[in-house]
Amino acid sequence: MTDAALLDDETLAFAERVFDAARAGATEDLQALLGQGLPADLRNHKGDSLVMLASYHGHLETVAMLLQHGADPDLRNNNGQTPLAGAVFKGNVPMLELLLANGADVEGATPDGKTALMMAAMFNQTAAIDVLLAHGANRDAREQGGLSALDLAQRMNAPLALERLQRG
Repeated sequence: MTDAALLDDETLAFAERVFDAARAGATEDLQALLGQGLPADLRNHKGDSLVMLASYHGHLETVAMLLQHGADPDLRNNNGQTPLAGAVFKGNVPMLELLLANGADVEGATPDGKTALMMAAMFNQTAAIDVLLAHGANRDAREQGGLSALDLAQRMNAPLALERLQRG
């Protein structure tokens, strides 16, 4: 094996350990690496950032530390998904609050135009709906097919979300 091939394998193994640290919420390990020059917005082959991985796996302290080091709370992966969308899907209200408090766009939409509020409606995440509305989410926004959050809640048979959105 050549030195270049060995370095490439070592580099790839190191990168995988970094992304695993984000998934596992290894805040101190990541903080040490950031102090050595690791980019806070490092992304894997799927475009998932450290914030995306840590937030999806519910590691509030890790996400807070990454954001303090300048990580972008809106950095999209290759599918156009944001950390906010992942937090909505998981129903992680503290993570939603943290991301929104650090500049995540409450109206940031997927490539097909679905906002975080629409996703919360689809997945019947009423607490997320409340947080998003409190942060100014537009209940009248429409995705590419012309459907609103209320329409999507109806379509997905999400009764609690439907009731919450109908309250106005």
